[in-house]
Amino acid sequence: MPSLRRLTQCFLLLTGILCLSACGHPAASSQAAHRTTITFWHGMTADHQAALTQLVNRFNRSQTRYRVVPVSQGNFGTLQQKITVAAKSDTLPTIAQTTYTNVPNYVQGHLVVPLDAYLGKRPFQDVVPVFRQSISYRGKAYAFPFSKSARILFYNRDLLKQQNVALPATWAALHQDGKRLKSQHITALALDQSFLTELNDLTYQAGTPLITRGPRANLNTKQTRAATHVLWDMLQDHTATTAGNAGYGSTQFFAGKTLFYSGSSAAIPVMQASAPKGFHWGTTVEPRYHGRQGTSVSGNDIVLFKSASPAQRRGAAAFLHFLLQKKQTIQWAEKTGYLPLTTSACQDPHYQRYLARHPNARAAVRSLDFGFQDRAFQGYPQYFTAINQSLDRLTTTQTSPEQALPQLQQRVNTILRENRGA
Repeated sequence: MPSLRRLTQCFLLLTGILCLSACGHPAASSQAAHRTTITFWHGMTADHQAALTQLVNRFNRSQTRYRVVPVSQGNFGTLQQKITVAAKSDTLPTIAQTTYTNVPNYVQGHLVVPLDAYLGKRPFQDVVPVFRQSISYRGKAYAFPFSKSARILFYNRDLLKQQNVALPATWAALHQDGKRLKSQHITALALDQSFLTELNDLTYQAGTPLITRGPRANLNTKQTRAATHVLWDMLQDHTATTAGNAGYGSTQFFAGKTLFYSGSSAAIPVMQASAPKGFHWGTTVEPRYHGRQGTSVSGNDIVLFKSASPAQRRGAAAFLHFLLQKKQTIQWAEKTGYLPLTTSACQDPHYQRYLARHPNARAAVRSLDFGFQDRAFQGYPQYFTAINQSLDRLTTTQTSPEQALPQLQQRVNTILRENRGA
């Protein structure tokens, strides 16, 4: 009988456990089903997309109220096209990656809402100062910094050592090295298809950014012409080359006869994966001009669309708060090559140890101290197209800066005038 009693007790206990499990499962499923969905359109691919998926999964596991669903749009160009189409059909996602320079047009089109009411001011206080430059438009926070990078110089370690070339402190020194080695069929500098970013750096270093407050265009000033000549002269005497239809100067750089390549720090993972076997390269900051440092910071931000429900807006804010956590932004930086979003993350001992193990990541972090971002204004996309077309003329025809820049100034003045007050 005692054995039968114990058997009965065990049966009742097991039945109770199974009952509790069965009762608990629908509750858990119900809780998951009632999560607010946050749709996140992005332009990440390959390893960057994998890192973003991991980041989103960590957020989704960290709480039970919201579920972020990342949706890749293939690339950033396609992403912007789909945002434009979705705006017309009222099918926008909750949040999306975009360049902050699109914000004025989005505000004009009543597509986005400010983040202030959902994030407050405190989260932005630790954001790297240069990243904060792009957060606000007309006094309100619309753009949340996310995938940020800096312009840096990649260099061929072995070629520099063979030719006894030092890292260039100035653009003039870089040009002189190119002249000295030209007879050996060595090119000093490889540029991407457009040299707009480098021209941005030079004019900023000269103290006359291409676009200043107003907005006002400074495209045909004495300083801008001189800065343009720095690059145009190198292209003319073949101490520098652009990528042309190849898009990126890394192809020329990896051919082994180019000292330096000016590119985005976001390309570091790609450079690591595509460098030929035995090719040794490093990174350093961009050269000085007129005794001043200045480096373009670029990349994509995140915006919150007006069509999002109140619950989705709160969920988006929770996700953005998560992205600013030190652990998350450090892991994001280490896996992608993008920069940490906060000052405390940049200074964190864990990230400093990462930089010690990965010295090629240091130049971009160093550049943050003298980095800058373009001014956002209504009509920026048209301006961007106009200036790239003008620079293309400089690289593919015999057009000189003295011929191209006055025409560009007039064209951009028209763009600014047509968009003034919009």
